[in-house]
Amino acid sequence: MLILAFDTSGPACTVALWRDGQVLATRQDLMERGQAEALMPMIAAVMGEAGITYAALDRIAVTVGPGSFTGVRAGLAAARGLTLASKVPTVGILTSTALAAAIPAAERATADRILVAIDTKRGDLYVQQFLADGVALETPVAMEPAALPAWIGAHRVVIVGDGASAAAGALGDHGVMSSAGALVDVALLAALGAAAAPLPGGPAPVYVHPPAITPQKVKA
Repeated sequence: MLILAFDTSGPACTVALWRDGQVLATRQDLMERGQAEALMPMIAAVMGEAGITYAALDRIAVTVGPGSFTGVRAGLAAARGLTLASKVPTVGILTSTALAAAIPAAERATADRILVAIDTKRGDLYVQQFLADGVALETPVAMEPAALPAWIGAHRVVIVGDGASAAAGALGDHGVMSSAGALVDVALLAALGAAAAPLPGGPAPVYVHPPAITPQKVKA
């Protein structure tokens, strides 16, 4: 299966072209903002490097959040545009699911659960718990680090995501940081996309928090 995968939900813009477990071409730029402008040129560069046309794709895989509001929106907008233009179906994968998938098996074996912790940039974390085999225990929620011990209870968790340090500090002996990267591995995102089925109407965003936008006052 030939998949174009991209992630703009975190502090980077990452694209990969993947076929049956092999990455044919990839690009990544670290950025807190600007993914909307960077994504399409990056996709074009990856497709050009591999010499692949959009019509040859079997599927598009994109992260749907939680993460940056504008980043998630940019990724989904690009995926929808490509689907409309090429008729290639898009599969949406939770950012937290993609991050959890990167934890090595040896680390999973040392813990009861996986905890994904994503920095919201608002003083709290987007968090989600998974069993060691990757099965999600709930949907993502927003929570302050100080609330994590009561939520985790007696379980020992291995933690991944760019909020892992804050979560580990709050959990003490009940949490250990994974060696997996803090950003989504788009090769794993593609593999997850290959195993998932496209939904009618396409993927929907998972924001958890509303956008941090202050409405402008209208002058009378």
